[in-house]
Amino acid sequence: MKTLQEYLDEAAVAHGHLCAGQVLGVRMAMLGLQKLQIDDPKGKDRKRVITFVEIDRCATDAVMVVTGCRLGKRALKFRDWGKMAATFVDLESGKAVRVAARESSKDLARSMHPEIADKNQQQMLAYREMPDDQLFQAQWVHVEIPPEELPGYKGERVVCGQCGEGINFQREVRRGGKVLCRACAGERYYEPIS
Repeated sequence: MKTLQEYLDEAAVAHGHLCAGQVLGVRMAMLGLQKLQIDDPKGKDRKRVITFVEIDRCATDAVMVVTGCRLGKRALKFRDWGKMAATFVDLESGKAVRVAARESSKDLARSMHPEIADKNQQQMLAYREMPDDQLFQAQWVHVEIPPEELPGYKGERVVCGQCGEGINFQREVRRGGKVLCRACAGERYYEPIS
């Protein structure tokens, strides 16, 4: 693995700037991989890791930088729970660890560096310095990953009986003998304009 500073430099380029969330994401991913004993997530170990992120904020970009997991490679999974947390799964061993930022780390950052008025700058420095156990809570967990969630899965493609669009990875809804996409089944996040 690279050093914290090397990952922070990469994260700043990937995200467009460095912020406290980037520091948290880099450290979170480094801790998760360390606990799983994965040393080379972008090299020899690149097909071993799937990561579930629970927030769509700066930290997620940093997690991607460290782990090499990407949505397009089906190795990064997003669960919109609004939590500064991620779960790292080793597909080879079956082990998984969930790492969550401690809410108390914000107050600790303030007490560590009261001389810094800017909250982001204060947290960025403190989050680099805090021991893992003060910054994060890590918990061993079990994650069941069905075959259709794995990278490289090539499953049946079905067609929505209402809109005619193709549906991959068993994401269809079967209702009243019809195959529907989630949008046509009522789960759409958009409304068509006639």
